Order: sequence, then C-alpha cells, then structure tokens
Amino acid sequence: EMLWRASLRTGDRRYGEAVLTTLRNLAQGGIYDQLGGGFHRYSVDQRWLVPHFEKMLYDNALLVPLYLAAHQVSGDPFYADIARETLDYVLREMRDPAGGFWSSQDADSEGEEGRFFVWSEAEVRRLLDAETAALACRYWDITPAGNFEGHNILHVAASAEQLAARHGGDVADVRRRLAAARATLFAARERRVRPGRDTKVLTAWNGLMISAFARAAELFGEPRYRQAALDAVAFVDGALRRGDRLLSTWTDGVAKLNGYLDDYAFYAAALVDVFEAVQERRYLEQAAALMDSALRHFWDDAAGGFFFTSDDHEALIVRSKPAFDGSIPSGNSVAALTLLRLAHHLDRPAYREHAEAILRLFGAALRGQPFGFAQMLAAVDFHSDGPREIALVGDPADPRTAALLARLRATWVPNRTLRLLDPADPAPRPALLAGKTALGGAPTVYVCHRMTCSPPATEWDAIAPLLR
Repeated sequence: EMLWRASLRTGDRRYGEAVLTTLRNLAQGGIYDQLGGGFHRYSVDQRWLVPHFEKMLYDNALLVPLYLAAHQVSGDPFYADIARETLDYVLREMRDPAGGFWSSQDADSEGEEGRFFVWSEAEVRRLLDAETAALACRYWDITPAGNFEGHNILHVAASAEQLAARHGGDVADVRRRLAAARATLFAARERRVRPGRDTKVLTAWNGLMISAFARAAELFGEPRYRQAALDAVAFVDGALRRGDRLLSTWTDGVAKLNGYLDDYAFYAAALVDVFEAVQERRYLEQAAALMDSALRHFWDDAAGGFFFTSDDHEALIVRSKPAFDGSIPSGNSVAALTLLRLAHHLDRPAYREHAEAILRLFGAALRGQPFGFAQMLAAVDFHSDGPREIALVGDPADPRTAALLARLRATWVPNRTLRLLDPADPAPRPALLAGKTALGGAPTVYVCHRMTCSPPATEWDAIAPLLR
C-alpha cells in the first residue's frame, strides 16, 4: 500500500509496476491455492513455489484490499478474480456458522504437511480427458517426477495465450478447458481429508477481514460480501462486545480476555469501512464509541500514543506501546489513521489532535526506519495531504445515484472519505458538507480537499479529474 501511495504521489510508475508484478507472481505461485483460492502463510524456497501450507486469516484479509486496488488502478480483471477467490475461500472454509471468522487452517492432514493440496500426474490424468489433462499439466507444471517430494504443487507455469500458441488452439477454448479442469480437480480434492482449523474468533483479525469484505462489497456491489461483513459485525457486537469495551477471543461460545489495542483499532477501522460500504451512520458512531473507549483506557496521557494493554489489564512488567508493523499493522498506526478518518467524517478535531500526537511521538523512528512503519506512513500521508472528501448528493433510490456511486467506488483514491447524502435526510452533516444540494435535482458530486470544495458536478467527465 505504501508503494501504491508513492506511485501516486511521485508519478513514478516503477512503484506501481512493482506492486502489480509482485501481486501477479504471488497469485500465480505455489503460495496461492490454485484450486480453492486463498494464500498460504509463507514460502520456504527462493522460487516461492513451496509454501508452508497453513492459511492465516490475517494474511488473506490484508491481501484482498491490495488486489482490489490493483484491479481499480490497472483495470485488469485478474486481480479482481484473485480477490474474489480469496474471499470465497474464507466464506467456504473460515466462517463460523454464527458469523465470525476463524483464525487459521492447518498445513497438515492425515499426518502430512501439504497432503490435501498436492497432486500426482497420474491422478490428474485419471480425472480429466486427455486433451484437457495435457493443458492442465502444462499450465500448472504437473509432471511425473513432481516438484515437491515426488508430488506436484500447482503453480502457473504458462499463460493461456502461450498454451494456445503451442497447441494451435483458441485462447478462449483453452481458458474454458482450464476452468473446467479446475472445477473437476477442486471437486475431487473436496473428497479428501481436510486440514484442521483453529476455530478461535479473534476480534482484531475479524476487524481486518470485515474491512476486506466491506471494500469488496463497495467495489463489486456483491450482496454476499456485504452480508458477510454485516454478519461479522453483528457477531462481534453480540459475542465480543461489552458496552464500550471489547473482549479479544471467542471459542465455542465462550468469550474471554480483555481486548488489546489491536482489537479496538482494527475493529473500529472495520466499522468505518462498513459505513462507507453501506452508508449507515450508526457504524460511524460505533467506531467513535470504541475509539473513545480506547482513548480512556489505552492512551498515554504523559507521552501520547496508545499502550497495547488497557489501564485495567492485569499488571505487567512493562506496558508496551507498539508502533512497528509485523505480520499485521501496528495498533498505533491503524488507530492513528482511524482517528483521522473519523475526525473528517464526524467533524471532531480532538480525534485529529490525538492522531497528530501519535505521529509526533514516533516521528523520529519513522524518519530513521520508514519501512518498519509502512502503515503509519499511510496515516502520515492521509494527514499531510488531507483526504478527498467525496459527497454524492442524491436520492438513494434514483438509478442515476446508484450508477454514479458505483463509478466513484470503482476509482482508487488512497485518501478518501465517501458520503452519500440524501437531500430528504434531516440528519446533521459535517460543517464542510452543510448546504450541499443536488444541482437541478440530478445526483451531484462535491469533492472537498483542504477545506475547499469543488463546484457541483453531475457528469463523470467533470468528476473524474477532481479525484486525482
């Protein structure tokens, strides 16, 4: 994400191309489940062919928004397909019937790591007709000798275009055959003994996955993704929330452990994303209530910044204050960006002041080791550039409003707040958006930046330049 922002900020296309290249090769390598979707935890070889076959909820949650952004920027449906396949994997394999998301899927089944995911050439040829098997084996690099301990880890070794040229066929026909092969192999794999799953529901990781589903629902207009995000919010609110406080973990009906900073920051961020997807103000208010609670119980009044544990947590030798990104972004980074977003949405300067205190506290460390603070740099970028505050004034039931909203959501704007304002809704608006009306009754867009709003625009040709 930091490289995306750098590409936009500097105009240097190399940064964006590096992201697109990385995301494409990840999705074509062995670290991606070529049949079932979703990313394994990490690679154990230099080729990124052999993964540790475990799948973590947080990895998939963090990768989905990047693939969505790649699709928005490039227009290439490949990236959208990977995002969809990953989300569909989570819905199929990682969702508790009550609505929350489980933590991980094991690497092992029947006592062997990767057994569920690998193939022999003989098995593939037994399941597919000869011509389709030949294409599938070349496409996924399936050989008699195998590429992993006598078995085959599927990875994309040739494009459909290359296969069509080699076999003298039509590209569309090759793609159709490969899709059929994938469906057949997936159905056969479903009959195998599945890897086990860690069915803990963690508030923080669920926040990350709710954000992924909310953003996908925005971009694709997919009801399943929207409902998955809302169901998970309902689950967290019902099972893991106690008033304005959160618990951290739930298993088999039992919730426990005082929430940590990540639980508050990631879940509040998810609620802001859900608001932008469904445009219901109550999600903003819920996010604000959680951040208010975090400020009461985690904030360091002396030096600024959030501690990892609350003031009523069990006594520890030291209360840490996380700032470095690890496998997931740091709680202080996500909290800073969430406070900035809420400050603009709700017109509450105190949130901005607390975010600024976080950035000042870690400023020297940011300058000294920026790659350790990629997520906090996103907050710096949001603060220094200021968001594009996009307001669409129009009747939500008007098809023209829906069409314009879809185009706005399809455009990648890194620092963005989006509001759909119904002219008939008497609810209070932020000061910057007060008095904004639909021009001549038509759905109308205003883009505000650094306290200055554009003239009203009703046509996309006039709106698009305002988003850059």
